[in-house]
Amino acid sequence: MNNKPANMPPERLLDLKDVNVHFELREGIVKAVNGVSYHVNRGEVLGIVGESGSGKSVAVRAIMRLFPKNLHESTGQIRFQPTPGEEVDISSLTGNSRQIRQLRGNRIGMIFQEPMTALSPVHSVGTQITRTILLHRQCSKKEARERAIELLGKVQLPRPELLVDNYPHQLSGGMRQRAMIALALSCDPDLLIADEPTTALDVTTEAQILDLLRGLQDELGMSIIFITHNFGVVADIADRVSVMYLGRVLESGPVDDIFYNPQHPYTRALLQSVPRLGQAPVKRLKTIPGMVPDPFSVPKGCPFHPRCEFAVKGLCDVKDPEMVSFSNEHEARCLRAGKLEEAAQ
Repeated sequence: MNNKPANMPPERLLDLKDVNVHFELREGIVKAVNGVSYHVNRGEVLGIVGESGSGKSVAVRAIMRLFPKNLHESTGQIRFQPTPGEEVDISSLTGNSRQIRQLRGNRIGMIFQEPMTALSPVHSVGTQITRTILLHRQCSKKEARERAIELLGKVQLPRPELLVDNYPHQLSGGMRQRAMIALALSCDPDLLIADEPTTALDVTTEAQILDLLRGLQDELGMSIIFITHNFGVVADIADRVSVMYLGRVLESGPVDDIFYNPQHPYTRALLQSVPRLGQAPVKRLKTIPGMVPDPFSVPKGCPFHPRCEFAVKGLCDVKDPEMVSFSNEHEARCLRAGKLEEAAQ
């Protein structure tokens, strides 16, 4: 986590402003990301939370300029500052431009959701890491291989000098995920994007991966965007949190403010669905009624109002809410923000 003294202003590493990503399907245009804005400070962990289909992964793929062929349009500003005084306008780059290829795997690393499909099945783990190093660093093949073995050891894989020649299918799920992390860290990136890196893992392995990421973040001083649908994981690793729903950021702020003073009904509902130690065993966890709406028929007004217990007819189903700011960078997109405690009574 970010250990910078409180009196020092944070240095901005990445800034997204009003990012939109739309795809063209047979049924029409899907607005997968609809006006997303968030930022990442240098040396901090930003947790991005939301249900499946909220646009979390598409937003970070916009940072990497990794789009499918059916992209309709991508707009907004994405600015990256790898060093003070140096700024790259990522939003102006095409997916195959030389400048974005110099950033991918070098200044920005990414851990994909499923390492079995992200890693090449016909190349050894060591080959995939060494090729990334050789692409971005001036070194010999021997030095790159030694670096690959060092990285596999750093992510706590046993016998890295032997595993470096193994193929992904020869590794367990947890080992593949560690190899994926080693690949993402191969060139000491300034920003690491972790797209649900623990979703398919058991609880024990998940805890080990989280401990590993925390330790590497402290050691290397890099920033992390950690995408998950699990608020418990966010509490364990993040400095700040952005909550997404239907392609929008509904609430954003420091992790303590989000957990102890949530200002959006969606955030409150997600937190109330998380089991807590000491909670009465007869008390049922709260669920959010309904499903995430079809992206082809987004509700008018607030997109969450059909599932919201605080929705006001004639207001929430008509007016599209703007972001309301609170203290300490805490903000929420809700017409009743700041009044939820009163409404809950």
